[in-house]
Amino acid sequence: MTEETPGFEEKPDVPSGATSDDAESKADAPSEEEASAPAGDANETTALTAQLDQARSALDERTGDLQRLQAEYQNYRRRVERDRVTVKEIAVANLLSELLPVLDDVGRAREHGELVGGFKSVAESLETVVAKLGLQQFGKEGEPFDPTVHEALMHSYAPDVTETTCVAILQPGYRIGERTIRPARVAVAEPQPGAAPAAAKEEKTDDEESGGGEEV
Repeated sequence: MTEETPGFEEKPDVPSGATSDDAESKADAPSEEEASAPAGDANETTALTAQLDQARSALDERTGDLQRLQAEYQNYRRRVERDRVTVKEIAVANLLSELLPVLDDVGRAREHGELVGGFKSVAESLETVVAKLGLQQFGKEGEPFDPTVHEALMHSYAPDVTETTCVAILQPGYRIGERTIRPARVAVAEPQPGAAPAAAKEEKTDDEESGGGEEV
């Protein structure tokens, strides 16, 4: 049996040429895996952040594309609706333009008292239908002449007008909404050349009457 020598303790193996202090510092130093762990985590976090930024940029780009497509689609729908309404108005206007001579005949028959019997019922039905389609008649005697809606076929002078006035409606005008299908064909009268306006005459007459009673 081997006897242990009292007073001696086992010490870790120390390489030759190394002191005990070197052995203790080596034992206290962290391993290579422990030293490289924090650096690896930082690199992974940086890579994830870069990927997240790329994903956000891609999402913003796709969102912008979607918004542009939606705006283009809305503009397309409005354009199609506007074109549809325009085409409908043109078609209705063309149809009603072909019916204007018939409406003129109806109007002349009414003026001469010939709109009676079955002809009267047909004429009234026709006028009701064109009115539902939006056809409106315009042009009245006594209204000021407007070259944008009136066509002057006759011209004269009159002492009782102060501006160019429609004194006779030869053919009524027709419109659909703001679109004029046919201007009103009228006879117009202008004030007499050199004649004072009626308002000025009345004012002058009032002044003469008020001054006639004053003593000089």
